[in-house]
Amino acid sequence: MDIPKVLLPVMFHRWTTISFLHWPVPAERFRVPHGLEVETFDGTAWLGVTPFVTTIRPGLARFPETNVRTYVRDAQGRRGVWFLSLEAGMLSAVLGGRAGYWLPYRWAEMSARLDGDRMSYRSLRRWPGRPGARCDADVEIGSALGDKDALATFLTERYRLYTEVAGVLACADVEHRPWPLHQARVVSLRQDLAEGLSDDPPVVHFSPGVAVRVGMWRPIRRAA
Repeated sequence: MDIPKVLLPVMFHRWTTISFLHWPVPAERFRVPHGLEVETFDGTAWLGVTPFVTTIRPGLARFPETNVRTYVRDAQGRRGVWFLSLEAGMLSAVLGGRAGYWLPYRWAEMSARLDGDRMSYRSLRRWPGRPGARCDADVEIGSALGDKDALATFLTERYRLYTEVAGVLACADVEHRPWPLHQARVVSLRQDLAEGLSDDPPVVHFSPGVAVRVGMWRPIRRAA
């Protein structure tokens, strides 16, 4: 498993109460920069909607996020995440993510609440982008998974994010222990952050969370 060591982290996070909701989609749906290719599992690409809670350096800040993403490889064969959008419940985090990593963050009114074995996530976009875009999800948490199957590993174990900084392809390493996963299912879902998805239920996993070390982005030389 490709888990990088982040020797000089610029951020220390905890990502907690995260639900991974995934749908199979055609790879042609995604447009990624030259130098990246959409990664597939048994020939199928996947789109993820992942609501969770971020804590920055315990005591500094805590807020919900919801990311829409797919999975990519670069010319060196390294695996990572390509974000389509990132909703966050704290404006300063949105501004920092947009300015520091050139990621498509949006500010949203958000909440995340754990009640017994059920997580309730609410998100309503404020700015920028289409105002009112939402993701309201209720997820029932099941028993802990033992060994992850190949698909769960493909969808969750990602330790690198890709971005474009002023037109330059770049990546940042993300170090954490493998996600402790639980079985889960969607009880209710109302969302339009990602459109055109199958009516079939998504593949769902839940994790109580991990501690995270995030590295600074660095440029990637594109293949000719």
